[in-house]
Amino acid sequence: MCGICGYISKNNITLDQLKAMNDTMYHRGPDDSGEEIYEMPGGFRVGFAQRRLSILDLSELGHQPMLSADRRISVVYNGEIYNYRELKEELADYPFRSNCDTEVIIAAYLKWGIHCVERFNGMFAIALYDREKQDIYLIRDRIGKKPLYYWHEHDHLVFASELKPIMKCPGFEGVIETRVLSRYLFQQYINAPESIYKNVFKVEPGSVLRFSNGQISTWKYWSVGTVYRLAQKTPIEDYREAKERLKELLKKSVKARMIADVPLGAFLSGGYDSSLVTALAQECSELPVKTFSIGFHEERYDEAKYAKAVADHLGTAHTELYIDEQDMFDLVESIPKYYDEPFADSSQIATMMVSKLAKEHVTVALSGDGGDEFFCGYNIYENVALAQRLDPLGAMVHGVCGLPGFRQARLEEKLPFRVRVIAGNRVKESKTQFGAGNYLDKARAMVRTAQDGEDLPIHYLTESRYRVKDWQIRRMLLDMDTYLPGDILCKVDRASMKYSLETRCPILDVDVMEFSYHIPHRFKYASGDKKHILKDIAYDYIPKELLDRPKTGFGVPLDKWLRGPLRGQLTDYSSRDYLKRQDIFDADYVSDMMEQYIRTGDAGPATGANYSKLAWSFFVFQQWYQTYHG
Repeated sequence: MCGICGYISKNNITLDQLKAMNDTMYHRGPDDSGEEIYEMPGGFRVGFAQRRLSILDLSELGHQPMLSADRRISVVYNGEIYNYRELKEELADYPFRSNCDTEVIIAAYLKWGIHCVERFNGMFAIALYDREKQDIYLIRDRIGKKPLYYWHEHDHLVFASELKPIMKCPGFEGVIETRVLSRYLFQQYINAPESIYKNVFKVEPGSVLRFSNGQISTWKYWSVGTVYRLAQKTPIEDYREAKERLKELLKKSVKARMIADVPLGAFLSGGYDSSLVTALAQECSELPVKTFSIGFHEERYDEAKYAKAVADHLGTAHTELYIDEQDMFDLVESIPKYYDEPFADSSQIATMMVSKLAKEHVTVALSGDGGDEFFCGYNIYENVALAQRLDPLGAMVHGVCGLPGFRQARLEEKLPFRVRVIAGNRVKESKTQFGAGNYLDKARAMVRTAQDGEDLPIHYLTESRYRVKDWQIRRMLLDMDTYLPGDILCKVDRASMKYSLETRCPILDVDVMEFSYHIPHRFKYASGDKKHILKDIAYDYIPKELLDRPKTGFGVPLDKWLRGPLRGQLTDYSSRDYLKRQDIFDADYVSDMMEQYIRTGDAGPATGANYSKLAWSFFVFQQWYQTYHG
């Protein structure tokens, strides 16, 4: 686990400047660093750099940039290739010097070319320079576990695991891409390929970028929709077979992720996904697995007791930390430093806290991420199924409300909130993304470019790519393409790397992901039981009564914070003078909106007027802006 950065440019970027770029990611790799510059035909120079968090082969032999034995290939790389030992056996003719997976990447490329990536099972962001072909490749793992940004302008390309090295690169102007802002305010994250800056993009999950002769080209070697459609041709119709095969794949995945030359543990919330991963890890381990959870002093929110009950049943070495609201609030100031692009999922704060706790004991932690998206776990999936059943009625209501007399009477505005949502859900490309129309309207109205029609659509108008009639399945696939990599995995990556902690996600193993597409949906959502098959496997290890309960969780009290201790900052950030100087938002609209929000707060769920999330997205953006552009 590391941070990587570099460039391909005719500009004279010195080794000292490359090192300064690299050192902005010290937290991602405090154990070692390396920077090298190579000459390239056509007047180009290639700079490769890496900050290393040592996990495998802790010796100097794992140092990066790493060169092939014949010096043809240079690589910098962030992540883990979990099947590197099996690949190494197939590559026995290569003169290996180290016992790390980085060298396996080099040997695999030399034998199989760029298509070697299709053989890698892991999480990775790779930059590879082939001197013979004079090509540079940027490669990102299938589901987007590891981040990879690039700035491309003219024939100049700079890449990095985070934005900070790019910001530090000589010549970078950092012009904000306002087209993404209304979507960000609503979604609370910025999804690939876009970023917060013009001409800066994210390599999409499952993609390869090639830089050759000053030009870039990209292609997908793995995509959610394509792999899903292929797998659906051979479904596993027998439930017992599906369960046993999934269980074996999960065991194999967990075992592979327990290979490390440093201490390893697991996050344990007491929910199904983390409990199952922990149970499988404990089954693979001769010693008690170290597990970590966060507890809250407020009894109605605290779930640490459930995590402890699971830990006691499994026999793990459990550590828990009880925190209060002030502990979480103290981390707000650090958000823009470690999330160097606006990111407003407030659960990042609790994730930072459990990562800090784990890092005091281990360097690698297993997590249960991916279970909800791949096995139908979110509550929204129930709402989506209901919305599909009610859609014909919604179309009828919408049609009636559009008739001249009804339209003049503004009938639709008088309907109950949920009826308005169903009636207004008429865009075919975003049928599973219904929501409060006033949220969409406000997010657009806040941003100046959105008012001019220049912004990106707030919803992802891509649902037809899946060719799936069932809305529930379609929304799951959409979340795998957007919410999972753009929000969940980004959140965990930045929160854990803040403390130089590597997180590994067994459910996101390529074999598990692809097998899940062979499992009929009725095994995942069985008579209203979400994640049915995953729960069934968990019950083989943990009594049902320890797991089967309503999930409460402790939400960050955004409304209380924004109208309390953060009120002064929010007021400053939304003052007309500040907004006019900034020239991004509609100064009058946003100033009035935030003034009213501070005065009245959330108006209650029945009205659909809970604006604390929009206010928080705005606050986080302004906090980020003040940090990097103030």
